[in-house]
Amino acid sequence: MAFQHTHLLGIEDLTREDILTVLETADSFLEVSSREVKKVPVLRGKTIVNLFMEPSTRTRSSFELASKRLSADIINFSKQTSAVVKGESLRDTIENLESMQTDAIIIRHEASGSPHYIASFCRSHVINAGDGTHEHPTQALLDAFTIRQKKKRLEGLKVVIVGDCVNSRVAKSNILCLTRLGARVTLAGPPAFVPEQLKSLGADIEYNLDKALESADVVMMLRIQMERMQKNCFPSLREYAQLFSLTPQRMNRAKKRAILMHPGPINKGIELTSEMASSDRSVILKQVENGVAVRMAILYLLLGGKEREITA
Repeated sequence: MAFQHTHLLGIEDLTREDILTVLETADSFLEVSSREVKKVPVLRGKTIVNLFMEPSTRTRSSFELASKRLSADIINFSKQTSAVVKGESLRDTIENLESMQTDAIIIRHEASGSPHYIASFCRSHVINAGDGTHEHPTQALLDAFTIRQKKKRLEGLKVVIVGDCVNSRVAKSNILCLTRLGARVTLAGPPAFVPEQLKSLGADIEYNLDKALESADVVMMLRIQMERMQKNCFPSLREYAQLFSLTPQRMNRAKKRAILMHPGPINKGIELTSEMASSDRSVILKQVENGVAVRMAILYLLLGGKEREITA
């Protein structure tokens, strides 16, 4: 399988064929997680750094599990327990880690463009695990994988992404990924969360949630990212929930077999009800499960694992 990339910095760098290569490779790794011994030796001897400068549960744990299931050595590194809190620069941190002969650095950082900056001087493979409000490519890839798994296709599907799209790196990566695979993406939310300039990424915009949900095949809810707001963009959480929270009644406007997604963490009672989160339409936990296989595929493709060892 051809995947001619040194780093994974964003979906914007990937072709349709690149994305399909990741998804098809992930199919091969999905079975590994169901084995009694959940390991394959494809990256034995490789050293991977999990460098998270922002909080994370799903992405960080998923990359750690993916690395271990590929038999790589993993170093978990967080901002709070590092010399960064003493004033060490990001470049000095990376260069010190690389001196330990690392093979890949997975980076989450609050500054948009930080993985690109690191890749400009780093000899290790760099994987973007979320940079500011820019991109979260592995989340978009696991979302595409989950949709294809559940709907058997992506081309021609209507995907509605609801919520704080302007501050969401997940929304931006998903627009790029899903439209590249032939899906139609509609963004819904208040104007402050869904500005007109997002149309330039290839999405439609609808400010009425009920209307947006009509004929939807996939509904993806997003949380309000309070930590990235410079000012309050809506009157109150109560009013937001009245207009944009996903309820069973609203979900009925979508197609009968439409699925519900959320990248997490969920603020239940705001962007969706607890009933919806645990409904039979929800594939939220399946997204988390699939994230391990997709991240295994990315590490395998970037670090040059041997295909014959997948079935070992």
